[in-house]
Formats: sequence, C-alpha cells, structure tokens
Amino acid sequence: MDTSEGLFQKFGKEFRPGQMIFCEWEPGDSLYIIVKGKVKIVKIFGKTQKTLDVMEEGSIFGEMALLEEEPRSASAIAITETKLLEFNKENFNMIIQKYPQLVYNLLIIFAKRIYDAKRRLKNLLIDDYTTRVIDVFLMLSEHNPNAWQMNSITLQTTIDDVANWCGLPVAEVNNIVMTLVKQGKIELYADKIVVPNLKEIQRIVQTKLKSKRKTSKV
Repeated sequence: MDTSEGLFQKFGKEFRPGQMIFCEWEPGDSLYIIVKGKVKIVKIFGKTQKTLDVMEEGSIFGEMALLEEEPRSASAIAITETKLLEFNKENFNMIIQKYPQLVYNLLIIFAKRIYDAKRRLKNLLIDDYTTRVIDVFLMLSEHNPNAWQMNSITLQTTIDDVANWCGLPVAEVNNIVMTLVKQGKIELYADKIVVPNLKEIQRIVQTKLKSKRKTSKV
C-alpha cells in the first residue's frame, strides 16, 4: 500500500514511546497501519497486563472496529517512535476502492489473527516463567516455515521484545535469558537471539507441559 508523504499528511499520526494509541473498552471506529515503529497490543487479565502481540512496519491493527460497534477489546501502545496511518469508517470505503489489495490483506490478517490469538493465549497460560520464555522462542520460530528443517534458527528479537511477548517484567526475562545462555540453550546478541537446537527447546516445553498436566490430574 502507498505510504507516501501525501497520504501520511492526510491520514498520518505520530506517537512517542509508551504513548497510548487506544485503550481497552473505549469506543473505536478506526484501523491503523504501521508506517514506522513498533506497537504492542495489551489486555488486562484480572490485575495483570499481558502483551498479546508486538506489531511492526506494515502491520494492520484495530480493524475489528470497522466491523463491529463494540468497545476496543485490547489496548494499543507505541513501543518506539511510531508513525501510523489511521482510517475510519468514513474514509475506509474510499481507501479500499483505491487500494483493493488492502481487502485481500485484511482477509489474510483475520485468518492469521485467529491462529495467533490462540497461540499467544497458550503461552500466557504457562505458569512456569522459564518455560514461558522458552515457548516464546518456539512461537517466533513458527513464523518461519523452514525453521524445523534448519534446526538452528536466528530470531530478530531482543530481551525487551521477549518480555513483551510473554507478559513478564524485563528484569525477570533478562535473568531467565542469561541462565539459558549459560546453559548453552541460546546465544544472545544486541539485536537477535540464536537458538542452536530448536528441537531441544521444543522438548523442554513439551516435557514441562506434560508434567504440569499429570500434576493437575492427581
């Protein structure tokens, strides 16, 4: 989709790191496309805030506001300096007529969101923090269809990103990651994490979850 300066001048918005784009439960009638930056989608579960998604350039979010007249189901917060295109119900018809590819992209997004939401909820329900962090590596690996053929995989992510994904404090995730580095299960770099043996960390998660299920049945 065209994200030229002219389009941004007409529909663009800018947000600072940590700034709220929209809040859970508030009314909404706009979707957003990320031109630059990162945005996290968060939801309150009881007294805890959980990160449901971390979105980057080219991602679309808030689209359900165009389809249903209900309050926002989650909050959107800028992680970095962020530029967005905002389209509401009034101008959306014009946009899809001019950019029919956007409709196709939205259909793909809807299907993917259903799967991703289930996958992230599965991660957030893991009560062992180390297992939850390791499961994030598996979850991110699933975005690469060739991951299991390579076994070793490089994830373009950081400790802060991992903390956002699994809904844990950065300090807690940092301690877990450093332990995993010492154990040789991952390699940590400034802008990436390398998992040398993807099948090994899969076995760790599966073993922990099986043990949890057996304990809960007792």
